[in-house]
Amino acid sequence: MPTPHYGQPRYRVIATELERRIESGVIPPGALLPAESVLTAEFRASRGTIRQAIAVLREAALVFTEHGRGTYASLRPKGRSAARGSQAEARSREVAADSELAAIFAVEVGTALVEHQSIDRKDGVVEAVARTYRLLRPSR
Repeated sequence: MPTPHYGQPRYRVIATELERRIESGVIPPGALLPAESVLTAEFRASRGTIRQAIAVLREAALVFTEHGRGTYASLRPKGRSAARGSQAEARSREVAADSELAAIFAVEVGTALVEHQSIDRKDGVVEAVARTYRLLRPSR
């Protein structure tokens, strides 16, 4: 980081910077975040500090992690902060591509995709539902 932020834990400073990148679109919704090793080098921080920062983002529903695949930016309306009474919920699941998704991805119908769904609620009322899809990459 170019300038230190005295009085704030390092992981919070990193989480704030990554949140800024996600909400500004530098890291677009559904995009894979840089690997831990890349973030440790960029922020000159330990792996544990980077993991704490990602945990903060996960709690805020800004990212979701798929074991063995990485951490991805979630969909969240721009400028939306965690206001009192607002909640964000996210989940991912494997789905088969229907004809429309198969055409978009240029794959066969039935190809495995990952569907990520984000639901934003305010005072218990659903404000937004967003779904993104990406190709399921086989485990290595």
